[in-house]
Amino acid sequence: MARLQLEFHPDARLDALEPYDWYAERSQQAADAFQQELQDAGRAIQCSPERWANYLFGTRRYVMKRYPFVLVYRVATERIELVAIAHAKRNPGYWKERLDSR
Repeated sequence: MARLQLEFHPDARLDALEPYDWYAERSQQAADAFQQELQDAGRAIQCSPERWANYLFGTRRYVMKRYPFVLVYRVATERIELVAIAHAKRNPGYWKERLDSR
């Protein structure tokens, strides 16, 4: 299977900026590590999108190892749509409306 392009929903980009900024206020090293793990997660999803667990509303989720976040995505015909980068304690499915906007 050819590697599909990973596309961020605009709100998912904002989801990533909030924790990055939060970590950066406390430790630039922690913020950089968060960003690196986020990039690693994206590559892992691209390499094997069907590997990660089924989740809500026809999506899948990748659980970050060092940070309390999950990457919520769905596999489309031509791409992988990253719908949300959600804190593990946040209300599950808050991002559901984003599925309709694509």
